[in-house]
Amino acid sequence: MTNDELQKLIAALADCGKALLKISETMAVKKDNLPPSETKSKKAEEPLTLEAVRKVAADKARKGFTAEVRNLIQKYGADKLSGIDAVQYEAFLKELEVIGYAG
Repeated sequence: MTNDELQKLIAALADCGKALLKISETMAVKKDNLPPSETKSKKAEEPLTLEAVRKVAADKARKGFTAEVRNLIQKYGADKLSGIDAVQYEAFLKELEVIGYAG
């Protein structure tokens, strides 16, 4: 590679870096200008319900992970999904969502 080609590549990389900085600055400004109601997460506004958790559990069971779902329910000290304490729904759901992706 010639010195001239190298200088052109360096200039192109510098331009890309400047463009990325402008994009990140624009995104930061847009995020800072959101109204307070839009900056709250939906999770904070809406607590998980048994129906929402049941929907994910049923989907996993339909995909062939019935035994894994049952074992997870038992891990949380219940014989059936409705026996899990609502306070544990978020942690249960996080573990439930990864079923089928390990390995």
